[in-house]
Amino acid sequence: MSTTPEAILALLTERIRSTVNEDWIQDFEIGLETRFNDDLELESIEFVKIADAIQAHYGNQLGIIAWLSGKSIHELIGLSVGDLVDYIHGALQPQAA
Repeated sequence: MSTTPEAILALLTERIRSTVNEDWIQDFEIGLETRFNDDLELESIEFVKIADAIQAHYGNQLGIIAWLSGKSIHELIGLSVGDLVDYIHGALQPQAA
């Protein structure tokens, strides 16, 4: 299982496309700057499904819900794909001794 930012972005993009499951999303360019709210207009239930799929893929070492709960409403509204990729990448790195 690859944990590079590129691999995480590819997995996240696939999960977004399969969760939204509408024709327009298949051709929509999803990148690190893509905002969940402004660009993708995700419903909260869709975001939860995506987060659950990522959590299931990588296992319990991720605490996506705890990470999100520490964010202000403005941070949540402005959350980008890159923010989530950065969090996942950092959480998957071995801790220094």
